[in-house]
Amino acid sequence: MTHSPIAPALTDAMRIALVEARDAAAAGEVPVAAVVMHTASGQIIARAQNRMMRDGDGTAHAEVLALREAARAVGDRELGNYTLIVTLEPCAMCAGAIVLSRVGSLVFGAWDAKAGMCGSIGDLVRHGRLNHQPEVRGGVLEDEGAALLKAFFAQRR
Repeated sequence: MTHSPIAPALTDAMRIALVEARDAAAAGEVPVAAVVMHTASGQIIARAQNRMMRDGDGTAHAEVLALREAARAVGDRELGNYTLIVTLEPCAMCAGAIVLSRVGSLVFGAWDAKAGMCGSIGDLVRHGRLNHQPEVRGGVLEDEGAALLKAFFAQRR
Protein backbone atom coordinates (compact mmCIF):
# COMPACT_ATOMS: atom_id res chain seq x y z
CA MET A 1 0.00 0.00 0.00
CA THR A 2 1.36 3.43 -0.89
CA HIS A 3 1.33 5.88 1.98
CA SER A 4 2.34 9.05 0.16
CA PRO A 5 0.07 12.09 0.24
CA ILE A 6 -2.93 11.92 -2.07
CA ALA A 7 -2.34 14.02 -5.16
CA PRO A 8 -5.10 16.54 -5.91
CA ALA A 9 -5.59 14.95 -9.34
CA LEU A 10 -6.44 11.63 -7.67
CA THR A 11 -9.06 13.13 -5.36
CA ASP A 12 -10.51 15.11 -8.27
CA ALA A 13 -10.71 11.92 -10.33
CA MET A 14 -12.30 10.06 -7.41
CA ARG A 15 -14.92 12.83 -7.12
CA ILE A 16 -15.72 12.34 -10.81
CA ALA A 17 -16.05 8.60 -10.20
CA LEU A 18 -18.39 9.29 -7.26
CA VAL A 19 -20.64 11.38 -9.53
CA GLU A 20 -20.72 8.47 -11.98
CA ALA A 21 -21.52 6.09 -9.09
CA ARG A 22 -24.47 8.29 -8.04
CA ASP A 23 -25.73 8.19 -11.63
CA ALA A 24 -25.43 4.40 -11.60
CA ALA A 25 -27.53 4.23 -8.42
CA ALA A 26 -30.17 6.46 -10.02
CA ALA A 27 -30.31 3.94 -12.87
CA GLY A 28 -30.83 1.05 -10.44
CA GLU A 29 -27.23 -0.21 -10.54
CA VAL A 30 -24.98 -0.87 -7.58
CA PRO A 31 -23.24 2.51 -7.25
CA VAL A 32 -19.72 1.70 -8.38
CA ALA A 33 -17.82 3.69 -10.98
CA ALA A 34 -14.32 4.00 -12.38
CA VAL A 35 -12.21 6.47 -14.29
CA VAL A 36 -8.90 6.03 -16.05
CA MET A 37 -6.47 8.91 -15.74
CA HIS A 38 -3.12 9.52 -17.41
CA THR A 39 -0.85 9.35 -14.40
CA ALA A 40 1.54 12.18 -15.36
CA SER A 41 -0.92 14.71 -16.82
CA GLY A 42 -4.03 13.94 -14.78
CA GLN A 43 -6.13 13.80 -17.97
CA ILE A 44 -9.12 11.47 -17.71
CA ILE A 45 -9.41 9.32 -20.81
CA ALA A 46 -12.24 6.98 -19.78
CA ARG A 47 -15.07 6.73 -17.29
CA ALA A 48 -17.69 4.10 -16.66
CA GLN A 49 -20.25 2.93 -14.14
CA ASN A 50 -21.71 -0.46 -13.35
CA ARG A 51 -24.09 -1.56 -16.10
CA MET A 52 -24.88 -5.15 -15.08
CA MET A 53 -28.63 -4.60 -14.70
CA ARG A 54 -29.03 -2.34 -17.72
CA ASP A 55 -26.97 -4.58 -19.98
CA GLY A 56 -28.05 -7.91 -18.48
CA ASP A 57 -24.35 -8.75 -18.23
CA GLY A 58 -22.68 -9.91 -15.03
CA THR A 59 -19.30 -8.81 -16.40
CA ALA A 60 -20.38 -5.20 -16.99
CA HIS A 61 -18.49 -3.89 -13.95
CA ALA A 62 -17.34 -0.28 -14.03
CA GLU A 63 -13.65 -1.26 -13.97
CA VAL A 64 -13.89 -3.58 -16.96
CA LEU A 65 -15.90 -1.05 -18.97
CA ALA A 66 -13.49 1.79 -18.12
CA LEU A 67 -10.46 -0.33 -19.05
CA ARG A 68 -12.06 -1.24 -22.40
CA GLU A 69 -12.80 2.42 -23.13
CA ALA A 70 -9.26 3.44 -22.15
CA ALA A 71 -7.68 0.76 -24.36
CA ARG A 72 -9.74 2.04 -27.31
CA ALA A 73 -8.75 5.65 -26.56
CA VAL A 74 -5.04 4.81 -26.26
CA GLY A 75 -5.02 2.24 -29.05
CA ASP A 76 -3.25 -0.28 -26.84
CA ARG A 77 -4.36 -2.85 -24.26
CA GLU A 78 -1.40 -2.01 -22.01
CA LEU A 79 -2.12 0.95 -19.75
CA GLY A 80 1.12 1.27 -17.81
CA ASN A 81 1.07 5.08 -17.88
CA TYR A 82 -2.45 5.23 -16.46
CA THR A 83 -4.16 5.08 -13.10
CA LEU A 84 -7.48 3.34 -12.59
CA ILE A 85 -9.58 5.09 -9.94
CA VAL A 86 -12.54 3.09 -8.58
CA THR A 87 -15.08 3.90 -5.89
CA LEU A 88 -15.00 0.36 -4.45
CA GLU A 89 -12.20 -2.17 -4.05
CA PRO A 90 -12.21 -4.35 -7.18
CA CYS A 91 -13.48 -7.95 -7.15
CA ALA A 92 -11.52 -10.95 -8.50
CA MET A 93 -12.72 -10.48 -12.09
CA CYS A 94 -11.82 -6.81 -12.12
CA ALA A 95 -8.51 -7.41 -10.35
CA GLY A 96 -7.63 -9.88 -13.09
CA ALA A 97 -8.57 -7.34 -15.77
CA ILE A 98 -6.38 -4.74 -14.04
CA VAL A 99 -3.39 -7.08 -14.09
CA LEU A 100 -3.96 -8.08 -17.72
CA SER A 101 -4.30 -4.41 -18.74
CA ARG A 102 -0.99 -3.70 -17.00
CA VAL A 103 -2.43 -0.60 -15.34
CA GLY A 104 0.35 1.39 -13.70
CA SER A 105 -1.57 2.13 -10.54
CA LEU A 106 -4.89 1.43 -8.91
CA VAL A 107 -6.62 3.77 -6.49
CA PHE A 108 -9.88 2.78 -4.85
CA GLY A 109 -12.25 4.23 -2.29
CA ALA A 110 -14.23 1.91 -0.05
CA TRP A 111 -12.84 -1.44 1.01
CA ASP A 112 -14.99 -4.49 0.20
CA ALA A 113 -14.85 -7.05 3.01
CA LYS A 114 -17.12 -9.44 1.05
CA ALA A 115 -15.51 -9.51 -2.40
CA GLY A 116 -12.47 -7.23 -2.46
CA MET A 117 -9.41 -8.77 -4.07
CA CYS A 118 -6.97 -5.90 -3.61
CA GLY A 119 -6.27 -6.40 0.06
CA SER A 120 -9.52 -7.33 1.83
CA ILE A 121 -10.20 -11.04 1.28
CA GLY A 122 -7.29 -11.54 -1.07
CA ASP A 123 -4.78 -9.53 -3.06
CA LEU A 124 -4.79 -10.70 -6.64
CA VAL A 125 -3.35 -7.48 -8.07
CA ARG A 126 -0.16 -7.85 -6.03
CA HIS A 127 0.21 -11.63 -6.17
CA GLY A 128 3.91 -12.40 -6.38
CA ARG A 129 3.62 -14.98 -9.12
CA LEU A 130 1.90 -12.68 -11.59
CA ASN A 131 3.95 -10.87 -14.23
CA HIS A 132 2.49 -7.43 -13.43
CA GLN A 133 1.69 -5.76 -10.13
CA PRO A 134 0.31 -2.22 -10.15
CA GLU A 135 0.91 0.24 -7.38
CA VAL A 136 -2.19 0.16 -5.12
CA ARG A 137 -3.73 2.70 -2.79
CA GLY A 138 -7.05 2.05 -1.03
CA GLY A 139 -9.27 4.20 1.13
CA VAL A 140 -9.29 7.38 -1.00
CA LEU A 141 -12.52 9.25 -0.16
CA GLU A 142 -13.56 5.97 1.41
CA ASP A 143 -16.38 7.43 3.49
CA GLU A 144 -18.14 8.93 0.47
CA GLY A 145 -18.02 5.68 -1.52
CA ALA A 146 -19.10 3.58 1.45
CA ALA A 147 -21.99 5.96 2.20
CA LEU A 148 -23.30 5.64 -1.37
CA LEU A 149 -23.28 1.86 -1.14
CA LYS A 150 -24.86 1.81 2.31
CA ALA A 151 -27.67 4.16 1.24
CA PHE A 152 -28.28 2.17 -1.95
CA PHE A 153 -28.63 -1.16 -0.15
CA ALA A 154 -30.67 0.34 2.70
CA GLN A 155 -33.13 1.64 0.11
CA ARG A 156 -33.36 -1.83 -1.46
CA ARG A 157 -34.35 -3.51 1.83
